[in-house]
Amino acid sequence: MSTGSHPNRSGTDTFGLDWLSVALVLGGVLLLYYLVPMASLFLSVPAGDIVARLSNPAVVDSATTSLLSASISTVVATLFGLPLAYWLARTDGAVTKVVLAAVVLPLVLPPTVGGIVLLTVFGPGSPLGDAASAAGISLTRSLAGVVLAQTFVASPFVVVTAKAAFEGVDQTLEYASRSLGKSRLRTVRRVTLPLAGPGILAGVTLTFARAIGEFGATMMVSYYPRTMPVQIWVAFIELGLDNAYPVAILLVLIAAAALLILNTVASNPWE
Repeated sequence: MSTGSHPNRSGTDTFGLDWLSVALVLGGVLLLYYLVPMASLFLSVPAGDIVARLSNPAVVDSATTSLLSASISTVVATLFGLPLAYWLARTDGAVTKVVLAAVVLPLVLPPTVGGIVLLTVFGPGSPLGDAASAAGISLTRSLAGVVLAQTFVASPFVVVTAKAAFEGVDQTLEYASRSLGKSRLRTVRRVTLPLAGPGILAGVTLTFARAIGEFGATMMVSYYPRTMPVQIWVAFIELGLDNAYPVAILLVLIAAAALLILNTVASNPWE
């Protein structure tokens, strides 16, 4: 006969421990580790000083660059990512697994490694980089370079999340549409996309949030024009931590807005 502890119907075992409460306490420590630094960031600088520093031309320029580049990156990722996500959701086999692994790879690469990978293709001395330079287009140290870096690291979010959204659509509805003479494209537009819409919007939101917060690959590919993460690093290195607070707070607010979207009009992929 076993002598170990056994839980009773109230959730406590023979030692009188309520393990659900214990889990809450242990998890609460980690939760505080998330929340306390965030609160400390907002309390470190008076609100008036933050507003005044946000009007600094360098901060305004970095915010403008980040918003513009992240918007372009998100559009590019969505335009090319949704067809790929649909294909992944509706196919199976070894090739599908290889393609999905290639999509996920940028998520697990260190961002600086991602930047080095991009430089081998788009940087000075590369065939594509030299061809673009000859045509008067700079793929590094430019807005194009920022978009290239952000798209590389952020686009997997829209592909993976949209794939899950497409897989959640009952295929019998698509079969019914096709049986009525509708083309696959029309079926996707009129049936699949509306049903998968909240999940797709979640992927788009996550892609934008990841793009606007990208630092490592952007630093490698395009130090100028500066994005907000790069401006935070420059302010910290040159002027100290206090001068990095305003942009950091702005990025936290943008991340909070992304979470608000995920929990209101989009389908939160983590729930």
